[in-house]
Amino acid sequence: MSRQSVAKSSLTRDYERVEKAIRFLEGKTGSQPSLAEVAEHVGLSEYHFQRLFRRFSGVSPKRFLQFLTAEYARRVLSRSRTVLEAAIDAGLSGPGRLHDLMVSVHAMTPGEVKNFGEGSTIRYGVHDSPFGECLIAATERGVTRLTFIPPGEFDRKFADLTLLWPGATFREDRKGTRPLIERIFSRNRREGEYPLSLHLAGTNLQIRVWEALLHIPPGAVVTYGDLAESAGFPGAARAVGTAVGQNPVAYLIPCHRVIRSTGAFGNYGGGPARKKAILGWEAARVGSSEDVRP
Repeated sequence: MSRQSVAKSSLTRDYERVEKAIRFLEGKTGSQPSLAEVAEHVGLSEYHFQRLFRRFSGVSPKRFLQFLTAEYARRVLSRSRTVLEAAIDAGLSGPGRLHDLMVSVHAMTPGEVKNFGEGSTIRYGVHDSPFGECLIAATERGVTRLTFIPPGEFDRKFADLTLLWPGATFREDRKGTRPLIERIFSRNRREGEYPLSLHLAGTNLQIRVWEALLHIPPGAVVTYGDLAESAGFPGAARAVGTAVGQNPVAYLIPCHRVIRSTGAFGNYGGGPARKKAILGWEAARVGSSEDVRP
C-alpha cells in the first residue's frame, strides 16, 4: 500500500470549516447561537464566514442552515414520495441521474464475485472534493469505491477497499483517477456525456437498493420504508437500511438522501455532519426549498 502526499487545498479547508460549524450547532440544540458566535467558533470573522458559505454552497449561511432543520426535511419528504412512485412505474432499469451526470450500474457476475477480483487491477487515488478528501477506486469496467476520508483514517479506508477485492492488484494512480473525480464533482458537465459506470459486487437486494437510490434526484429525500417499497422489498426496511449502510460508492449512489420519517437526518458512513453538509449543498444547488422534481 502506498499513498502519495496530498497537500490540503482551499477546497478541503473550506469543507472542514463548514463541518466544524455544523458540529458546533449540533451541540447547541437547546439554544440558537448567532452567526457571529458560529463564525468565531470556526475562527473567522462574520464577514469571512459569509464568504465561506457563499463559496461552498452559493447561498448565505443562514439560508444553508435552514436546509438542515427537521421541519424542512419533513416538508421535502412529503414531496419526494411521488419521485419514488414514478421510479416504480418506470422501473429501475437504465441509468440514474446525479444532477446532470448519468450513472449506470454494472453488477459483477457470480463468477467474478466468487473470484473476488482475481487477476484484476484496481486503480485508486486520494483527491480533494467539496466534502473533504476522498478515496476513489476503479476497475476497467467502472468505479468500484468512493469513500470520504476523515483525518487520519486513510489506512482504515484503504483496508476496507482491499477487503472488497482480496484477489486484486492495487495501483495508486492519481493522474488516472483525477478525471473521474472532476467528472463527478464538476459544476460544468457537458450535455449528452455517456453514463459514468459503477462496477459493484452485491446481493440481489443490495443491487436493487443501490439502483433505487440512483433514482432519487438531488433535493429529494426519502424514508427507509419508502425506499424498501420502491426497491421491491416492502416491509423490509431494516434489511434495506443495512444495504444502504453497505453502499460502497458514497455520493454517486446517494445513500445520504435517506433519512428518518421524523425528519432526523440519521447516521452516515462519512459522519452525520458530512451527510448534512451534502444535503444542504444539494438543496442550495436545486435552488428551491420547496420544489422536488423527478
